[in-house]
Order: sequence, then structure tokens, then C-alpha cells
Amino acid sequence: MKKILFVSSEVQPLIKTGGLADVAGSLPIALAELEQDVRIIIPKYQALKLDGEVKYRCSLRINNYDINILETRLPGTDVIVWLVDCPEFFDVPGNPYTDEFGSAWANSAARFSLFCRVAVETSQNRAHLDWKADIVHCNDWQSGLVPALLTLESHRPSTVFTIHNMAYQGLFSETDYFDLNLPGQLWNPGALEFHSLLSFIKGGIACADHITTVSPNYALEIQTAEYGYGLEGLLHHRHHELNGIINGIDIDVWNPETDTRIAQNYGIDSLAKKAGNKAALQQHFSLPVEPAIPMIGLIGRLVDQKGIDLVIDCLDSLTNYPIQFVLLGSGEKGFEHRLKNLSYLYPDKVAVSIGYNEDLAHLIEAGADMFLMPSRFEPCGLNQLYSQRYGTLPIVRKTGGLADTVVDALPHNIADKTASGFVFEEASVGAMLETIKRAILLYANKRTWQQLQKNAMRKDFSWRQSAQQYLDLYNTL
Repeated sequence: MKKILFVSSEVQPLIKTGGLADVAGSLPIALAELEQDVRIIIPKYQALKLDGEVKYRCSLRINNYDINILETRLPGTDVIVWLVDCPEFFDVPGNPYTDEFGSAWANSAARFSLFCRVAVETSQNRAHLDWKADIVHCNDWQSGLVPALLTLESHRPSTVFTIHNMAYQGLFSETDYFDLNLPGQLWNPGALEFHSLLSFIKGGIACADHITTVSPNYALEIQTAEYGYGLEGLLHHRHHELNGIINGIDIDVWNPETDTRIAQNYGIDSLAKKAGNKAALQQHFSLPVEPAIPMIGLIGRLVDQKGIDLVIDCLDSLTNYPIQFVLLGSGEKGFEHRLKNLSYLYPDKVAVSIGYNEDLAHLIEAGADMFLMPSRFEPCGLNQLYSQRYGTLPIVRKTGGLADTVVDALPHNIADKTASGFVFEEASVGAMLETIKRAILLYANKRTWQQLQKNAMRKDFSWRQSAQQYLDLYNTL
């Protein structure tokens, strides 16, 4: 049994801004089910949703700050969560990265460097918790100082650093570095210095014993200039200690046979019942209730990364075909307005809901026939996994985790029953439109379509598989 400290700035269902929280709330549970001793450490933000018992464990003094460590459990599990309680940094309104007005915290470097130091003390059994880690598993830039600080320790645990998205790096000034009272010997290009800046993410990449990212394809992409954000050389240099492990999904929450958020439950042997969800979705959006018209769904952040501009530029042409398109998301105001305008222009074909609504997200996954994800880059992606589980065939760009998890419906893949969606290569309106047309044509062939749905629904995207890969990795360190 390994003692694993899982270091994350967000954990579902305690607090979530993105996919990192889903991983941090699921992987530790899956590791615990493989009989590992896992502890999660996270800052005690004011916005945490704590419903279980929270008890005081100990106090520390670091860098002239008094810190309490509190203990609770991940809701519905026995997984222990340690909360780093430092009121001047964390007991303030807002989310982990921005204040209540949406501005990035001015003291992010100080907040997360303190969090990293507490994680180091905890892992080394210097926090009076009577527990010493064998493995410290860090996630994204907010925990990047941990592997770097641990290189200065004797008898240290092994370190794993997981990159969930290279676009966020935790870059701060040289002045910040010295104001934070960080060890002088880490201020060099082999550790935390990046072109005279302090780079949190570089600490993880340069100093961890092993680096993972959230899909095999993304592990290759980040070694190129297009996706590496200036760190591609270092990542390539460390490619022997770098691999991709696909994120799992919560197969209890995302299960069409038991999902309480959808209009009609169904499974691989009762696919005809899926139609009840399509009708409910059409009614929800006041679209014509027509079972034969293919419906395309999209749920996501309305930002460039997700290829939303391609969707907007394509919708005019797409409305010439017998389709319906429904979208749920929020993001850049310009994209929101343009999408709303298209929904007014084509009220029988295009429906848009700005914001986020978990019930509606489940209904779209269950009710749509196809799910569109034209991302410019996508480290792993979760919606294409949910979609396949719901027999809603994804239409994706060949990048990151999308390339690893969706098998294109080409003749040979259809014949050998591996096809589970539609894939295009170029991030262009033309390439996307051609692929959507290909999907619409195949949709007309009910027998083939149903076979593709079954291929998709049979795939195993559970966390158990991914957790076993992480455990195999820990055992090699």
C-alpha cells in the first residue's frame, strides 16, 4: 500500500472551476478503491462547500504565517481531505484564482507558494499528522513548487506532476520570488527560473520524478512549439519521464440507465427510449418536436480554445440542412451575443442557453444525436466521453484527448465495429462542415447509426482503468 498525498487547488464537489476539480474529486477515490492510503490537501477557501464534519488537526508556522490544518472527508467517501486554513489568504470571497469581481488575485504567488510549503511539510511528516507520504501527486501550476522544494529534502517522497492545461503557467516576477523568501538555490533555469520570471509550472516539469498529462496525444503535442508555451524544449528533454493517462469519468453520475436528471432512462439494449430525451430537449428549447431531424448539441466555455468562432461561422451554412442545434455555455461576451443573434434568426433550428445548468447538460447529452467539440486544443476533454456513454456521437477535431478517445466513422472502422464518432483534422469551417455533413448522411442509415451508438456505449471510460495506470506508475518510482 502506498501513502499518496494528492495536492490540488480545487476538488469536486468542494469547489470547482474546471476539469482539474473533476480529476481531483475522482482519482483519489479510485485509488482508495485499489486499497491505497490517499490524502487530499487543498486550501480552505471561503467558497468551499463543506457539509461533513470538519475537525482541527494541528497548527504550523511558515514564513511568519500561522496556519491550521483541518480535516474532513470527501463527501460520500472515506477519503481524508486536509484543509490548509490561513484566513488572510483564503478566507476571502471569490474562487481559487479570482476575487468576487472576477479579477485575478494580486497575491496568487504568495497564496499558492504558502500552500505548496504546507504540502511539503505535510508530506515529510513535519505537520504533526503522524503520516509520511511515499508519493506526492501534484496538479497544475498551483502545486508546481512542491516537487522543486522537495528536491532540497533528504529522504523525500517520489513526486508526480500532472499537467491538466499547459496554457496556465503561474508566471510571476523575480521580485515576487525573493519576496516569497523561496530558497536561493532554486532560482536557476534548471528549477524555477523561466526567462528571469518565476514559473510555478516549470518547477513541476523540471523537478518532478515523473510528469503526466491527461491524454497520450496531448503528451506529444506539448513537446511542440504550438502547444508547449515556451517549455516544449524542457518537456522534450524529459520525454522519457513524460506520459499521458486519459482521465476517467464518474460512471455513476454519467449513466443513461440511472441518470435522474434526464427525461427517460435508457441503455444499450433499450436505445429506442433515447428518443424521449430528444423530445424533452426540443420542448425545453421550443424547437419543433421532430424525431427524424438530427440534433447537434454543444456544451462548453465560449472561448477561442473551444473553436466557438468556427461554430458561429458555420451555423449560417448549417441551417441549409435539416438539423437542429442546441448550445449551453458562457464565456466571451462577443460570442454570447453572436450566438443569441443566430438563435433569433433561426428560431426553428438554433437554440442557445447562456450560463451553466447541470440538469440541462445531462439532458443535452441524452437528447442530442451528435455532440460537437471543434477544440483548437483539448488536453483531455470530458464531454466526448459522456457523449459516447449516452450514445450521442461526438464530432471532434483531431487534437489532444479528443484524438485518443473518438474513433472516426470511416468504412474500415465501421466494418470492425470500433467507430464511435466523427473526426476532422484542420481547425477550419470547411473541414468541420464536411464532417458534420458526413454525420448527417450516416444518421439517415438507422442500422449503421445504431451500431455506432452501441460501439460508443460499450467503451470503458471509468476511473478504475486510469487509476490502475497511475498506480502502476507510482510502483515504478
